[in-house]
Amino acid sequence: MPTVLESIIEGVREDLADRKRVTPILQLQDKIAAIAPALPAAANLMYRDFSVIAEVKRSSPSKGDLAPISDPKRLANQYAEGGAKMISVLTERRRFSGSLADLVAVRSEVEIPILRKDFMVEQYQIFESRANGADAILLIMAALGDNQVSELNAIALELGMSVLVEVHDEYELDRALNIEPKLIGVNARDLKTLDVDLATCDRLLPLIPPAVVAIAESGISTLADIERLCNQGARGVLVGESLVKSGDPTETIQEWTEAGNEIVREMKGLA
Repeated sequence: MPTVLESIIEGVREDLADRKRVTPILQLQDKIAAIAPALPAAANLMYRDFSVIAEVKRSSPSKGDLAPISDPKRLANQYAEGGAKMISVLTERRRFSGSLADLVAVRSEVEIPILRKDFMVEQYQIFESRANGADAILLIMAALGDNQVSELNAIALELGMSVLVEVHDEYELDRALNIEPKLIGVNARDLKTLDVDLATCDRLLPLIPPAVVAIAESGISTLADIERLCNQGARGVLVGESLVKSGDPTETIQEWTEAGNEIVREMKGLA
């Protein structure tokens, strides 16, 4: 039986083949040449004490439908008003009900960096991301070999994009550090089983070098979670489900950002 991750990637490859037939990579490259350069997403996080990356997320394999996001532009504005330093847009179609249309809509509405969150397996997706306005991409170590990670990372950097490298265990973290990333995300969700355990973040966050921005992902829903993760070394969180289900994502982002900033400054001795 394939794992959840393997099943998702199989669908991603099928959908990718369809898009490649419709839009050749040369067409994407022409479009990239005609648009404004990517925003400095990594730098935007590196020079801040604590950041919230807020995600436009319609559904998930583990929870099903999360929220009826009829207007991703409105949600993105709420995120920006709350002080989110980056907006993540899930574009995988089959399990997360996402689309490149959501990415394009958000890009047209906000002026902060945008992360395309998807399962990157081919260089075509990197060009596709930049052509549709993404400033950053996600590379999932569990889904890629070392040569793939190195190649996709290099292409993204050549296009002026930032890269968030996602890890789930010590072995993946060691592999990720080989490409000298600026951003590393520790995902508390096991992509093979979909189980969530913040103990994964407790274990891995302290191992990330200080020069790298450590970002906690999945299973984050309370101020107590923010405090716990900051104390382990997180300098940011990537959150979707809790925000799209929140009655007031703007207020939630503000509260989390203030709490995270206070903890980080105390740890630096600046409070």
